[in-house]
Amino acid sequence: MLAFKKIKVGKKYIQGVAITLLKHNLVLLRGSRGYIMCGYLDMAVADRFRDIAVKITGVNTIGDAIKSKVHSLSRAASKAGIYKGQAVKKVLKIIV
Repeated sequence: MLAFKKIKVGKKYIQGVAITLLKHNLVLLRGSRGYIMCGYLDMAVADRFRDIAVKITGVNTIGDAIKSKVHSLSRAASKAGIYKGQAVKKVLKIIV
């Protein structure tokens, strides 16, 4: 199963995607500057590409992702002002 959702952040939009794999969903919120992803995200790869990337955990839907908090983040995300434990709703304003 595949789900898409446009999430309004100010006057812009973030793209939300949820893909059902075998037993769990891969959830991704993508902005023009960076992205937020569920536990499937390999942070070492995100750092190698210098992406503004945030990992969230314990989510199964796009709605869950929006309500969650930052579990871990890339070095580039830290430089952009994102921090561990920050609400995803605030991160969306940075990556939009």
